[in-house]
Amino acid sequence: MSKVWLVGAGPMAQEYVKVLNDIGLDYLIIGRSESSANQIRSMTESEVIEGGYEQFLSSNPNCPQFAIVCLQVHQLADCAVALLQYGIKNILLEKPAGNSKDEILVLAELEKKYSANLFVAYNRRFYSSVYKAKEIIEQDGGLSSCHFEFTEWWHKIKDLNKPVEVFDKWLIGNSSHVIDMAFHLIGRPKEISCYSSGSVEHHNKSGVFVGSGISESKVLFSYIADWSAPGRWSIELLTPKHRIVLKPLEEVKVIKLGTVNEEAVVIDDALDKQFKPGLYKQTIAFINLDTTILCTMKEQAKNVETYYKIANY
Repeated sequence: MSKVWLVGAGPMAQEYVKVLNDIGLDYLIIGRSESSANQIRSMTESEVIEGGYEQFLSSNPNCPQFAIVCLQVHQLADCAVALLQYGIKNILLEKPAGNSKDEILVLAELEKKYSANLFVAYNRRFYSSVYKAKEIIEQDGGLSSCHFEFTEWWHKIKDLNKPVEVFDKWLIGNSSHVIDMAFHLIGRPKEISCYSSGSVEHHNKSGVFVGSGISESKVLFSYIADWSAPGRWSIELLTPKHRIVLKPLEEVKVIKLGTVNEEAVVIDDALDKQFKPGLYKQTIAFINLDTTILCTMKEQAKNVETYYKIANY
């Protein structure tokens, strides 16, 4: 019997296959279309099922210990519900686990009902850059403040072939990747003031975002994003000795106290270069049910409330 079901056969599932192959776990892939199934077959000797998870579950297969779900954002919650009802107790859902607050809150309730473990795959928490940033923060005696940006390249995003409901909640489905990373480093917001204005094509609620607050760890923070202007994802973490700059998020630079120049910091990012960044350590944590860094569904249910405030949903 396979220890892991990998639900999905698209690009993200293919990244997990590389990790699972290296770890040496026994796994089975559940795809939907023949084309995606054939593509992933070329990467693995493991069994690949076609026809989708609904058809597969109807054949009454033996229940595995773990499942990793790599479907489109609007398909994640329905799949998670089906797997929970089938009896799977440990599930890693690709971020953000659901396309809306309602879907995420329902999953949090079902997790308790079925005595299961649901996790959200925010792989950026496992970046080598995050480990190094944490190390510097600890050496410096802690954080005093943080600023982050989650500007999206909407001039390209608007032309993607996505369902209306995915565009409508884009901040949850995509921008939450960097917002989660920031709050993982500084602590969840204890107080937050959010301002938004404008709109962009397919996202009528907002297009420009500014806000600030204080985290549960007493770190002051601010953020900005303007989806109609140039920009990129970034996080800046300030200590008494350094400004730690993650821009891009996979790299670490520091500005030392009394200077203005950014200096690159050497990090041990071999795994992030061999595999999709963060994915290897995240998968190991999931298989070991190590919740030290993993985003739990209980945590995501709290976080989605903040995302709705930021986005003006």
